[in-house]
Amino acid sequence: MPSLQLHQLRVAAVGKFICDNAREPVTTRDVILACLFHDMGNIIKSDLNYFPDFCAPEGVTYWEEVKKQYLEKYGTDHHVANAAIAQEIGLPESAYRLITDIGFSKIDKILLDTSDEQKICEYADLRVGPHGVLPMVERLDEGRQRYLLRKSVDEEGTEVRKPDEHYRALVRSAKELERKIFESVTSKPTDITDAAIEPLVEELQNYSVA
Repeated sequence: MPSLQLHQLRVAAVGKFICDNAREPVTTRDVILACLFHDMGNIIKSDLNYFPDFCAPEGVTYWEEVKKQYLEKYGTDHHVANAAIAQEIGLPESAYRLITDIGFSKIDKILLDTSDEQKICEYADLRVGPHGVLPMVERLDEGRQRYLLRKSVDEEGTEVRKPDEHYRALVRSAKELERKIFESVTSKPTDITDAAIEPLVEELQNYSVA
């Protein structure tokens, strides 16, 4: 969907912004490729009626049919779909590995990862909401409203929700991730704004994948 394309472009732009301001060399191309394609299968988990304007101009019915095709091809796990599509596109193995390890629930593992590229990819995704760049905690709260409080059912059919303490622990880890990244970056978290990344979004629209 155009909205998902724009989200991935914004995340890639945030990632490039951080790479461009890093004090130590990082593999910028891997970060850009991973961020550009990290959510390719996310239509699988999308509630298309939550932001119906994001389905324009084709409309919700059109994208529901696309979602159905994705579910038939990739199954119900959007992480599996993201990885499969990354392979289909032919992304380098290094970018593919970054994609497979992006995820809010994986922050503790990412904190221990020696890869600066992985940390940057994760953080970039934590800075972009449905309508643009947000401060990280605000972005997490927005995501929590859409996902962590959404009803889910366990194997026995019982309604479950993720406990607040689990969420708070992940937020603490996310703050530590932000601190670690900006120890080695000349810019500040507040420097990352929609205005700051807009030129990069335009640049990345023509980014060569080959």
